[in-house]
Amino acid sequence: MEQPMRMKNNGQISIVLNSHKRNPVREMRNAEEPVKVFPQEHAALKEIEAELASLVGMEDMKKMVKEIYAWIYVNKKREEAGLKAGKQALHMMFKGNPGTGKTTVARLIGKLFLKMNVLSKGHLIEAERADLVGEYIGHTAQKTRDLVKKAMGGILFVDEAYSLGRGGEKDFGKEAIDTLVKHMEDKQHEFILILAGYSREMDQFLTLNPGLHSRFPLVFQFQDYSVDQLMEIGRRMLTDKEYELSIDAERKIREHLHQVKTAISPAAFSNGRYVRNVIEKSIRSQAMRLLLQNTYDRHELMTIRSNDLLFPSTEE
Repeated sequence: MEQPMRMKNNGQISIVLNSHKRNPVREMRNAEEPVKVFPQEHAALKEIEAELASLVGMEDMKKMVKEIYAWIYVNKKREEAGLKAGKQALHMMFKGNPGTGKTTVARLIGKLFLKMNVLSKGHLIEAERADLVGEYIGHTAQKTRDLVKKAMGGILFVDEAYSLGRGGEKDFGKEAIDTLVKHMEDKQHEFILILAGYSREMDQFLTLNPGLHSRFPLVFQFQDYSVDQLMEIGRRMLTDKEYELSIDAERKIREHLHQVKTAISPAAFSNGRYVRNVIEKSIRSQAMRLLLQNTYDRHELMTIRSNDLLFPSTEE
């Protein structure tokens, strides 16, 4: 996609993450640009950039995080110069399939906003429908208020947010939505709400309350990982744990990923989470093999071989 970032008619900024297509002209131009050296006062940005660099793909999200940082920083400089420093609500919507990095990105954003004094705590409160919806009239509003209170100074991350609207007008989920909308307005600079879920379901969810669209100025689209990106995720996981794949094991995993991505619908495939499950199962399998063989030299302790690999028969 040549222009992953789009400004929508409703004022939302839509970002496409994990895009695989390359633009040689743009890459050549970027390669010619001088490396920017930030002064020490931008240590917060450098620290977050280092963490962002550890994430596979998501180049447009990484760029957007820098733009948000720049806007916050320049706004402070405007204030120091006696100029108007307008505040913007930073509530966000993350759209995409499981395992594409939504929760990880939310944590990094919380950390950056803490360092920038946008948030006083920067912590992440994760929630789903059961944490918000009660069992009787009034219970839902109270549960939702309690969660918002816990998230004050940080981020409230509601996964599978579309499930709040699946029961129709009489469902208590609508009460949770209405309560969230009210707190987004009343306390818009005291916490950040991130709603996450499948793309199509989230689009339908936005139609349930007329005030939802305009309250999420930042919309991130998390694309599924390519096989190459999934392999890189697996390699980084193994390197971090001081393991490595044999040549045959690497070939076997790559072939398996090609097959499973073809056989399973995109919405059912858990991307990075799937790779993590394969890695963890295979490490346990390797340990059992070494125990039975009574072989513990350093090279064998580090190597995952093709017969160690265990793949789930169905998505977990």
